[in-house]
Amino acid sequence: MQTLSMQILPTLARSILLGCTTLLACSASHAAGCNFEIQGEGRVAAVVDARSLRLDDGREVRLAGIEVADRAKAMAALTAQLVGRDVTLRGQDDTPDRYGRQPAYAFLKGSETPVQSELLRQGLALVSSEIADKDCAAALMAAESEARTARSGTWAEATVIKNAESPDDILAGIGRFTVVEGRVLTVRQAGATTYLNFGRNWTRDFALTISRRIVPAFEAAGLSPKSLENRRIRVRGWVEARRGPRIELLRVGQIELLGGN
Repeated sequence: MQTLSMQILPTLARSILLGCTTLLACSASHAAGCNFEIQGEGRVAAVVDARSLRLDDGREVRLAGIEVADRAKAMAALTAQLVGRDVTLRGQDDTPDRYGRQPAYAFLKGSETPVQSELLRQGLALVSSEIADKDCAAALMAAESEARTARSGTWAEATVIKNAESPDDILAGIGRFTVVEGRVLTVRQAGATTYLNFGRNWTRDFALTISRRIVPAFEAAGLSPKSLENRRIRVRGWVEARRGPRIELLRVGQIELLGGN
């Protein structure tokens, strides 16, 4: 199933980058949109978990822009490629999270490609739904697209993308970051919330929710909720259980329009 349009994402998000075998060998175009201001530098002393690093000065860094798909393999890849090496930290906001970790895009010294892109290219991570910068999102989506096309890592499993017509399967991933594909059957508004329904049984079937305050951003991107009716889409986000399974739409980049309408 091929993506016809990313709407707000540039052509970069649809390109397939080949021949990238190490962090330093990857094409710089994977990272063009994530080359934010430098927030710091340091040497990686340890990999704390699948997307967290500890520098030799004690700082902890959380890799921004991704959700880890295969924790064990991602941690092994980070350990092999980063421990004992110097990294530059880039980002828009260096405010620590509640665990004291600095969110950042980590670049090995001499590389123009963030560590995140390599994890995505290997199929060990998924692009997060929390990226505000559309150019950075496009660059990371390009890396994920490469892995999906090559069926690398987690993409080798047919169950990675959930079918919107199988609500029980989606509900099994409650509280997890999930990618779902399907056709929007109806779009309805109830109070301050708009529902994109993928089935006729609203108490059981999968649906997306958009709050009234978020709708203008979708409209500005040419993705008004009503325009998505009867369209096939791919959506990513955190699964909640509100009777049926739900994913809340907070950013336009959570949606990709697909062919086969």
